[in-house]
Amino acid sequence: MLSLRDKKLIGAALALCLLAIAACQHASTNNTTSIGSSQQINATVLSVTDGDTIKVTYGGTEDRVRLIGIDTPETHGKAGLRECYGEQASQRLKELLPAGTAVTLKTDVEPRDRYDRLLAYVYRDSDGLFINLSQVSAGYAAAFAYPPNTRYVADFATAASSAKQRDLGLWGECGGPDAPIARTG
Repeated sequence: MLSLRDKKLIGAALALCLLAIAACQHASTNNTTSIGSSQQINATVLSVTDGDTIKVTYGGTEDRVRLIGIDTPETHGKAGLRECYGEQASQRLKELLPAGTAVTLKTDVEPRDRYDRLLAYVYRDSDGLFINLSQVSAGYAAAFAYPPNTRYVADFATAASSAKQRDLGLWGECGGPDAPIARTG
């Protein structure tokens, strides 16, 4: 039979365990920096880096976001590489997502790339515009599969094919993606 002292010690230990479990559950549901696959995040745009990368804030965290499934021409690539239509793609993304724009970010299978950027499909909250698809449809980006993040790969390929057939954007101006225009520095 347990003594009164032993019962109090067991009760205190049990209470501490329950508090620890509750704290862990609270931390796991409110941790905005640990993002898993297929998550949805409400964020605000801070700035546009280039035609397929933005900087956002959510839950007190600032993060770089690489738009999944697309690739825009470089504006500041390796060794100063600047590709044809890169400035236009960046400018269009700035017009679509000016600082302060509310967006919803949706991750796919793999939430981050090798540069620790969040990989996401970006939707503008005011009208639901699917930004990734819009960049491809208007000829500012090429479709580019990033396995295993391929949820919309067919949609992006169809949009790119249509933009190419109509000579929109980088297809009409540059003959397609990755055309260098200058090296700086």
